[in-house]
Amino acid sequence: MLTSMMGHAGSASQTGAQIVEKIVDYRMGDREHRAYVYYDDSIRSSRPLLLMVPNWLGTTAANRSQAAQIAGRDYVVFVADMYGRDAQPADAAAAGRTVQALYGDRADLRRRILAAHEQALAWAAQAADIADVQRFAAIGFCFGGATVLELARTGTPLSAVVSFHGNLSLPPSEVPDQPLRTRILALHGDADPYVPQPQVDAFVEEMRSAGADWQLVRFGGAVHSFTDPDANTPGKAQYNPKAAHRAYAMMRNFLADAFAGR
Repeated sequence: MLTSMMGHAGSASQTGAQIVEKIVDYRMGDREHRAYVYYDDSIRSSRPLLLMVPNWLGTTAANRSQAAQIAGRDYVVFVADMYGRDAQPADAAAAGRTVQALYGDRADLRRRILAAHEQALAWAAQAADIADVQRFAAIGFCFGGATVLELARTGTPLSAVVSFHGNLSLPPSEVPDQPLRTRILALHGDADPYVPQPQVDAFVEEMRSAGADWQLVRFGGAVHSFTDPDANTPGKAQYNPKAAHRAYAMMRNFLADAFAGR
């Protein structure tokens, strides 16, 4: 059992919270995957379910801790394993190679996130007293932010999708996009060198053309990974506590509206 604390993930008040971790093993093809679920075991009512795709380093201890903090007393967070138990990146260089390969094969990227989505629903079906699948959203960070946008492009019905400093548009693909069936919030560092203005423009045009329910928020002075306390590459990927605090607050407000049908 984990005792959740106030932290960088902008969690709500954690007084008395008892965060538990559950492991969900599943197979995709010949790969074994391990997802993680976090929720407050002291709460006696069902909460919204969040499918979380972490940054490119995968299901690290730091990313799992982030998920636990987000869960707090408000959500059940299902952390997707996009790589497989035996294929977690050893370092940023390995993560970069893996992510670039997935960006180049969007069909594979979509298969992986759809498998995680299916597993989240399957787990929640066995835990209806804990997780409310009628209030089901996806959130992601960096690579995970790009991935949840791809999930939206598959036409998967969700209450909401929230992307934190993720790539907003991926290379062209033969995989067709489906009509969007969710509302979208993209939280973007205005000075992010990895998501330049042409990519932002392409995303805006995509959303307009789709007639989507969408918001794009740009945080002045913020670069890539602005919610990650361990990011410390000035001008490229760096933690920005002010932007992080505001972004998490916006996520919570956006999700509250989505779950209430507002």
